[in-house]
This record gives sequence, C-alpha cells and structure tokens, in this order.
Amino acid sequence: MVSRPVPKRCELSGEVRRRAALPVVIRCLLESARIPAVRAYVAVTDRDWYRFLRDCPDLDEVNFWQPGGNRLFGTLKPGEPFLFKLHYPDNVIAGGGFFTHASLLDASIAWDAFGPKNGAPSYPEMCRRIEKYRRAPVGPHAQYTVGCIILQEPFFFRERDWITAPADFSRNIVQGKPYGLESGTGRQLWEAVLERYRFTRASASAEPEGPVQERLVPVWQRLGQGAFRVLVTDTYERRCAVTHEKALPVLEAAHIQPVAEGGPHSVSNGLLLRSDVHTLFDRGYVTITPELRFRVSRRLKTDFDNGEHYYRLNGSTIWVPHGADERPRHELLEWHADTVFRG
Repeated sequence: MVSRPVPKRCELSGEVRRRAALPVVIRCLLESARIPAVRAYVAVTDRDWYRFLRDCPDLDEVNFWQPGGNRLFGTLKPGEPFLFKLHYPDNVIAGGGFFTHASLLDASIAWDAFGPKNGAPSYPEMCRRIEKYRRAPVGPHAQYTVGCIILQEPFFFRERDWITAPADFSRNIVQGKPYGLESGTGRQLWEAVLERYRFTRASASAEPEGPVQERLVPVWQRLGQGAFRVLVTDTYERRCAVTHEKALPVLEAAHIQPVAEGGPHSVSNGLLLRSDVHTLFDRGYVTITPELRFRVSRRLKTDFDNGEHYYRLNGSTIWVPHGADERPRHELLEWHADTVFRG
C-alpha cells in the first residue's frame, strides 16, 4: 500500500474527514504504509449469542467461542477485524470486533475469564448451547474444550444498518471466510462496515492509549480483564512462573502493578502464578526482583510462623517467556519491590 501526502486541513476531502473521526486501530488498518495487506474474517454467528451481547452495555471484549474445540483459529493477525454474519435466513453482517488472541480452553475456564461476555447469561446455559451444537447428551459433570476467539472493542450495528452478506459467501460455509480488504469484495465490504461503524455505541470508538508509531497499535495495549488472563496464561505456556505448576484451574494471571494503581492491562505487566503464590504476591509477602529472582519476605515467618515451602524457593530464578516484549517490565517489578513487598 503506497503512502500518500496528507493534504492541508482546509483541503481535507470528505473521505479523509470521515476516516479522521474513526478509532486509531481502524485508521491504521487502512492508512499505514508499514502494514502488510490486512484481512477481515466473516464468521457464521449464532443469533442468540449476538442478541445477548448486543443488549449488554459497555462491552470492552467478548469471547467468540467455537463448540468443536479441536482447532485453533489462526486466520487473522492481532488487530484485524472479525465480523459477525448471522445464520440464514438473516444472512447479514451485524457487527464485529478486533481479533486479539485465540486459545483452546476448557469451557469452565472460559466462563471464569469472561463470564457473560461469552454470550450467555450463565455457565449452564453456555454448556447447553455447546451440547446443542455438538449434538451431545447433557451431562452434569461433562467437560468441554472450546475454541476461544477473543475480540476487543466489539461493535453491533442497528438492525436497519445490517449488511447483506457477500454474494460469494456460500450457504455451505460452516465457520467463516477471510476477505482481503485492499480490493474487490473485501474492500467494498470494509467500506460498508466503516460507513456504519460511527453509529455504534460510543464505547467501541474509544482511542487506544498511547501514540501510533508507524504501525498498527497492538490490541494487547488495551486488553480487557478476560483477554489479559488468557493471553498471560498462554504466553507463560500454562505453567506457574515460580513453581512450574501446570494444573490450569489453580493458575492465575497476576498484575505486577494493579490497574487501580496505574498499571497497564498488558502481558508485560503480568505473571502467571499458582493461586497461593498470587495471593502472597498481592499482599507483599513475596516479590520478583528486576533480575527475575523470587524473594520471600521475613514477615511471612513472623506473621504466620509458617512458610517453609516458599522459603525453599527463595532466590530461585523464575521462568519467563522468550519474547522481550512479553517479559515482565523492569520498572514494574521495581515498583512492586519498592511499594508492595514487605521486605
């Protein structure tokens, strides 16, 4: 995509003015010269899931789950649009969101992470829908793995703004179809989405925090709580950074600096910890040094006359992801050691 000089303010065309009012994430998809050809994915969408979430106020994220749970979604890059196409007879595109991350999770863990943002009012109702699509008998102790497609900044069109599905979207498509957005049908579809996007609820058009630096703003800069939990869990390869525990139900995504204290919802502000270690970390009885060593406070023994298990881990090096931008940020670890840790 060739970059073009920006016209003077007084010469801005209607098209440029319209794009200027759009969120940074969307503008960058169309205008950045550094981004390779982008795609959208048009996904066949359950109408009950759609209607439930459409009526929920101020959603920052949703989990578009797939009942089969046997294949990890890998069609889009983070930040690319994921559009909701309702089943026949509607056969319309009724909204969408921006792809963040895909994972295969036990349905109970998906519910713990996203709750009603899974598109159901309760966990039993979510299980009922899984069983309906799998044509499986209802089981009170059944466990289901579902494919989770985590979307940020979801938007839902007014019914009169629904877009007829592309003519080449066959009725035989079960899950969905990707479209390139630079030309042809994909470009026409994307222009139709943009035309309607400005009428969606205000929360969907919030600007991402921080400047855009010649590339698409990564959606993980503004993760919701559920996306933060799943992304940290997968980035840490589903094991505790300190104890290496792999039992997923007892692993928790911890913020190094809480959001309430100014910490970001980002992987670099996260650690995957076993639940007991997480509790001690939040209460300042343990910390992680900027050198990535686990430290235990003397106060743990003083206050509770216990803690031998944790003292055996004192001074050990924690496991962290390989990617530099995924590892705990030095200044956040310093903040925890200086502000929260009891010494």
